[in-house]
Amino acid sequence: MSVTAIDAFDATRPWALSEQVSLRDESFGALAYHHVTRRLVFLKSRELVALVRRLAEFDSAEAAVTELIETDQRERYVAALASLAHSALLDVR
Repeated sequence: MSVTAIDAFDATRPWALSEQVSLRDESFGALAYHHVTRRLVFLKSRELVALVRRLAEFDSAEAAVTELIETDQRERYVAALASLAHSALLDVR
C-alpha cells in the first residue's frame, strides 16, 4: 500500500522502504530513487539511512526511532520519515 500526500504519517504503524525504491550509499548519506515516480531524494545523514533500512525490523516507526535514534533527535527523524512517506518512498506494511 503506497502512501499519498493526503495520507497522514502514523508513526505507530509498521513501515518499510518501498519495494519500488533503491538506495545508493553516498558520503553524505544516500540517494533514494523511486523507480515508478522517478523521484530522487537525498537522505542527508547516515543515521537516517540506517533507520530507513531497518524500519521493517520493527513493529512501528516509533519503535524503530526509539531504538535507533538518540532522544534529543527523535522528533527530527520522525519528521524525516513522514516526509519520506509522503514522497511514497516508504510503505505501510
